[in-house]
Amino acid sequence: MTPAVLDHAPDLDAGGFAANVSAFKHRLHTQMDWSDAALAGILDRYPREHLGVFTMGEDACDRSSWRRGDITHLPGERLIEIAKTGRVWFNLRATNVWLPDYANLADRMFGELESTIPGLKTFKRDIGLLIASPRAQVFYHLDVARVALWHLRGHKRVWLYPPEAPYVSPEALEAIVLRETAEQLDYRREFDAGAECFDLSPGDMVSWPQNAPHRIVNEDDLNVSISAEFLTPAALVRANAIYTNGVLRRRFGLSPGLGGSLSPVTLMRAGLARLLKLSGGNRRDPLAPSFRIDPAEPGGLAAL
Repeated sequence: MTPAVLDHAPDLDAGGFAANVSAFKHRLHTQMDWSDAALAGILDRYPREHLGVFTMGEDACDRSSWRRGDITHLPGERLIEIAKTGRVWFNLRATNVWLPDYANLADRMFGELESTIPGLKTFKRDIGLLIASPRAQVFYHLDVARVALWHLRGHKRVWLYPPEAPYVSPEALEAIVLRETAEQLDYRREFDAGAECFDLSPGDMVSWPQNAPHRIVNEDDLNVSISAEFLTPAALVRANAIYTNGVLRRRFGLSPGLGGSLSPVTLMRAGLARLLKLSGGNRRDPLAPSFRIDPAEPGGLAAL
């Protein structure tokens, strides 16, 4: 019998899970190997053209220091060495698409969530493996999809903010959904007064409402997590309604609001988004590579 991946989940239905920050306990950190050698093997198997490589400065307010790196063909062992001594963040997006064992893991993770949380139905599942340096951080940003962060190795602090003004404006949210900008947002330190803060150790998992801004700072150890992104029917409707609102604001000068996820107006705008996307949308990459991995350089990074 396959062992369970969840150790403890809150007593919530799908609506409560969508609307609230939720803390879970899981067992993945003990059921799979997350050693340096195992991580290097995963990096060697993962297609390099899809590997996200990033670096960042130390000031959380300076989002301009968040930079994308060029694809590297160094062996996984060297990449882990650079991650342990440098300041990098590796994002192996859609690991469940590219590695068969992670496809099975995704089925287990989401299957247990759906069986534990009444009414939860997930699709467009993306299991992203995150490997990040000691003291690295992920700047203040938001995701279009729903997210549950499963922590596996190391220690990190996560700040979660409400998905509303002043933490994110409708215009900024629309720009991210329309892919006019990257996911980073302008951050002010006073926002922390309205945040929920979690210190994550291996075996901890936390999820948050759709589009809730968040930021992360690692402690003095290599950090490994799984970012489980997914959609639900209500989340898909919301994302498409935001898309339509952005088009209406930019093309016609309107100032549309965002109602409840299943209100008639929101449903109508979600349907309209499909037509607008077919007519041509913004699909450019807003963050071009500016460095490459080079073990000969300080910190393992070299400018392009």
